[in-house]
Amino acid sequence: MKRENMYKKVSLSAIFIVWILGQSCICGFACVADYAIGADLSFLKQAEDSGIVFKDNGEEKPGLQIFKEHGYNWIRLRLFHTPTRLPNNLQYTIALAQEAKKLGFRFLLNYHYSDTWADPGKQYIPKAWEGQSHAELVQAVFEYTRDTIVAFKDADVLPDMVQIGNEVSNGMLWPDGKLPGNWDNFAGLMEAGINGVDAGRGNSKRPMIMVHIDKGGSRNRTKAFFDKWHSYGIGYDIIGQSYYPWWHGTLLELRENMIFMANEYKKDIIIVEAAYNWRPAEYKNKKAPFPETPEGQRQFLEEVNRVVLNIPDNRGKGVFWWEPAVMGGLRRRGMFDDDGNALPVITVFDKFTRR
Repeated sequence: MKRENMYKKVSLSAIFIVWILGQSCICGFACVADYAIGADLSFLKQAEDSGIVFKDNGEEKPGLQIFKEHGYNWIRLRLFHTPTRLPNNLQYTIALAQEAKKLGFRFLLNYHYSDTWADPGKQYIPKAWEGQSHAELVQAVFEYTRDTIVAFKDADVLPDMVQIGNEVSNGMLWPDGKLPGNWDNFAGLMEAGINGVDAGRGNSKRPMIMVHIDKGGSRNRTKAFFDKWHSYGIGYDIIGQSYYPWWHGTLLELRENMIFMANEYKKDIIIVEAAYNWRPAEYKNKKAPFPETPEGQRQFLEEVNRVVLNIPDNRGKGVFWWEPAVMGGLRRRGMFDDDGNALPVITVFDKFTRR
């Protein structure tokens, strides 16, 4: 082969590779580097502000740094409207997002649209919105979302992704948006939140929109929700699922559901909440899929990640742990022991991210 022809072929090949990479990176999660190795660290700042010290191999370090050094690239933070007991208000959340951004984390904002926890068993309307009509609630959701997104943007921490509601399998803002009886209301509230994100971001890059339910191991319940949701034609980007095996099924059921969602809805999928206990809690009186030990906790995350990595058409886009730095009774699901030492589970992604 003549040298000049060889150079032409190499150059054309290089151009083709660059073009392919460019095409694959148009959508936020298409690049391999954008696989979300995530953690919901909403309590981290509160813990460290209260004097709790986290350690890795016995060395004291800021919590965010520990996660960064183990390959974590996304932080998930929840936002309550006007919390009275919990720290997760706008000011607190912006401050934690700013610390994460300094280390290069990407940011998933989790709107609860409540003053406290919102999940399948409770979706309390914020006190400030009590007694409002459906039309008034739609306007309130839009304005609140718009104004808080503006605040994040002004603080230079515009989220990369936004959850409109948290585990909304049974709706949100009860009783107005409670499912299954009020689908039209629920869809209107969700759309108001999405529109609020767009209004608040201005000319900035649009955050990806996630719809998050808690049916990781249930194909039938996932299908019932998303078939109805899609009938409204409201645009979104990511399906978020929670997966706690004692509530949500076996790993085989999780795998079946992930394959179903990828094939049926053609959407990218994230396990946005997963956890396992490092000491006995959920399986004291029944057989566990993994030992409730530090090593069993690590094995659980490895297997969940394997399921996500093998979702068809590269639709699996990441795993988030809930919640590594949680204190109190739920510490058993965290990634640190009672003395603040990092547990083996924190090393799961080392082999994927270290050179």
